[in-house]
Amino acid sequence: MQAPYASDPARAKGRRFPEEESSFRSCFQRDRDRIIHASAFRRLKHKTQVFVEHEGDYFRTRLTHSIEVAQVARTIAGALGLNQEITEAIALAHDLGHTPFGHTGEDALHELMAPYGGFDHNAQAVRIVTSLERHYADFDGLNLTWETLEGIAKHNGPVTGDLPYALADYNALHDLELHTHASAEAQVAALADDVAYNNHDLHDGLRAGLFTEEEICALPIVGEAFAAVDQKYPGLEAIRRRHEALRRVFGVMVGDVIDTSRAALAEVDAQSVEELRACGRPVVQFSAALWADLKEIRSFLFTRMYRAPSVVKMRKEVTIVVKELFPLFLTEPTLLPSRWHADLANCDTETAVARMVSDYISGMTDRYALQQHEQLLGKAR
Repeated sequence: MQAPYASDPARAKGRRFPEEESSFRSCFQRDRDRIIHASAFRRLKHKTQVFVEHEGDYFRTRLTHSIEVAQVARTIAGALGLNQEITEAIALAHDLGHTPFGHTGEDALHELMAPYGGFDHNAQAVRIVTSLERHYADFDGLNLTWETLEGIAKHNGPVTGDLPYALADYNALHDLELHTHASAEAQVAALADDVAYNNHDLHDGLRAGLFTEEEICALPIVGEAFAAVDQKYPGLEAIRRRHEALRRVFGVMVGDVIDTSRAALAEVDAQSVEELRACGRPVVQFSAALWADLKEIRSFLFTRMYRAPSVVKMRKEVTIVVKELFPLFLTEPTLLPSRWHADLANCDTETAVARMVSDYISGMTDRYALQQHEQLLGKAR
């Protein structure tokens, strides 16, 4: 049974372009399905999470990360009486706007785009689902519901101040009420992202040999998890021991979000999703104690994984790839694939061309960016 503050498909605000409703799927189910079938979603398979996509078959990519986030989000949403379909849709879409090479690629593209309005992956996700996906006869984009678009735009909280141009352009056409908090479902998707990457980055870092089980046992939550496994399964082989411990870490984080959020929702006592949006604070959150523990884990990962010498070396190499491709396409935009040329003909300023080049580069997979760099500039990584 859904809570009164859950997003209700029967009361959804609709789509920018009206459509006939499905007889067998809710509007939020259709949103989720359209995201799964989007080209940008498929390309996440070959986009970096931390390691460049082809560096190892066992490491997470943006696609496997997004699937893990969606699984966690559905679990939390179900426990809180929220709508699982829109929660899953927002979780699956939350990383659609990421560039090749993860945050390294985003940092490089944001610097290059500074004269033209910058680059922001959350805003780019909105641009993808409202414009760049072009498969339907009646509209550009996926024509998602207002509620799903709102969740993609502001799952991390209200968006205020100077808006990224990709978000400002769409918001001028279809007001997403960016000044308020998003639905509880969108907030769940944001916290599920934290749960997933804090857990799987520990797993991937161990597999990559960047640190050991003994080292992470000094961390809060993690040490207790390994101790519990050792007590219950003495002598367990190393791979199973690692998995059993890290799934307990996972469970602690999910349980904390559920317990803390239940209390916050009861305190707010919202009787509708509109009341919840207007309450002025997030209602899906970690406890203060667990958040302090997570900050310690994140600090460890920052030093030992995200700034590990091998990862830093990779970051420098792929930054060069992005920084050399962008000016090449900006000065010679006809190098863009032919399907981009019709839009290119409508670009009457350098800013318009730069934003198209940004759309093209940000949509690349890791391997395609490397291939283009080698083919067009004669440089192999």
